[in-house]
Amino acid sequence: ADFQMVRRIAKHEAGIFIPESKSTLVYSRVSRRVRESGMPSFHAYLGFVQSPAGRAEMEKLICALTTNVTSFFRERSHFVHMEQNVMPGLESRLRSGGRGRIWSAACSTGQEPWSIAMSVMSSFPEAASYDMRILATDINSEVVAQAASGTYVESETDGISTKQKSQFMQADDRGNLTFVGNIRSLPVFKVLNLNADWPMRGQFAVIFCRNVVIYFDEPTRERLWGRLADKLESGGFLYVGHSEKVANPRQCGLEQVAPTIYRKAR
Repeated sequence: ADFQMVRRIAKHEAGIFIPESKSTLVYSRVSRRVRESGMPSFHAYLGFVQSPAGRAEMEKLICALTTNVTSFFRERSHFVHMEQNVMPGLESRLRSGGRGRIWSAACSTGQEPWSIAMSVMSSFPEAASYDMRILATDINSEVVAQAASGTYVESETDGISTKQKSQFMQADDRGNLTFVGNIRSLPVFKVLNLNADWPMRGQFAVIFCRNVVIYFDEPTRERLWGRLADKLESGGFLYVGHSEKVANPRQCGLEQVAPTIYRKAR
């Protein structure tokens, strides 16, 4: 009964679908939260998170049910594609007084949006002087705060070239590297539930939404693809995870241009 309650909470709060086969995994992750919160039982804990006093713990529960696995320049082909197919046109638009917007829709601890920022700056070094921004969002406020700090232990930065480290980062005496300089003005970090209302009014040239829909059931997934497509500019690109696919791209006004890359029809 407690497992079924966790399933209902995850679906209602974040659109996360938990199959019956994941009960052992759920038990191990939620039991840690039960212990740390000092609750006497699963049942008491689940009652608490659904109360007004338990909102902060509800967020921790949702975070425990998802896995924040990421790295710099993960699925590098997306960044190469963006540099070659998006940045030339975006640079021209910015130089002409236009705006450029990219969205990292599930930024986790920030490796994705900072990788996007490095790609943008490597392609167009003056980008920070123009109306260029990267929106970075995640449902987890703790990882958003970590991402916004822009600080990583050196072992986490293997995907970043030596040249980019020297250009965009600064080391401290504790073995950490932090993003410094103009690049810091590009990413804007916000907490956002992808299955709730979105406050953004404008559209994006590029949206990265990778390794997220694996947590959703088919109806939730299809609804999200449609909403993301609506947020893309005409001719804009959507990058998805290596194990993900837009089932009905034409219904969303998208066309598949590579296994994990979709373009909004012009």
